[in-house]
Amino acid sequence: MDNEIRVIVIDDHPLLRQGLLHVIESSPGLKVVAEAADGEAALARIEELEPDIAVLDMDIPKINGLDVAREIGKRKLPVDIVFLTIHGESDLFDAAMDTGAKGYLLKEIALTEIVRALRAVAEGKLYVTPSLTGHLIRRSRQSRAFAEQAPGLARLTSAERHILSLISLDKSSKEIAAELFIHYRTVENHRTSICQKLGLHGHNALFKFALHHKSEL
Repeated sequence: MDNEIRVIVIDDHPLLRQGLLHVIESSPGLKVVAEAADGEAALARIEELEPDIAVLDMDIPKINGLDVAREIGKRKLPVDIVFLTIHGESDLFDAAMDTGAKGYLLKEIALTEIVRALRAVAEGKLYVTPSLTGHLIRRSRQSRAFAEQAPGLARLTSAERHILSLISLDKSSKEIAAELFIHYRTVENHRTSICQKLGLHGHNALFKFALHHKSEL
């Protein structure tokens, strides 16, 4: 089928992985093209097969799920991510969604929610375990408040937003360049552009701004 939703399932627990495979494959229009039990294998299969969606356990070995998602972003691999996890804490939820993930499922209900999540993400929507929708509402409110406090933020590109988040971690331009595989001068140009758009002046103004809004980036 040309419109099949192609999925890779990444989890180091064989029974859960097989359960997910069975549920997904039993649903019309969904196809599991690969499975993996660790982060290294996951990245290799995603790069090779280019699935539409990766169902990604946060606590896999070798490379954890968050770092797999970040690496997917760095490599610009065309795959949407649905995190699979036992963690309902807001800080881990935020870390996951900050990677650009489109879904967040708690394992305790994964088998009953996975198909609904995959179809929603394939339609360009976000999907979060119902009990955690409060986290999503909070993020949305923080984002609106942040935009109101700094109107120029809406003018930043996605690359500039990413660099601003790295600046909030007190990373130098050279460190950011190495992490993003870009030239040092490119980072400096982004910093200048961000300052102009946000109306920031002074040696430490950009870092102070990023640090103050760190939890909202």
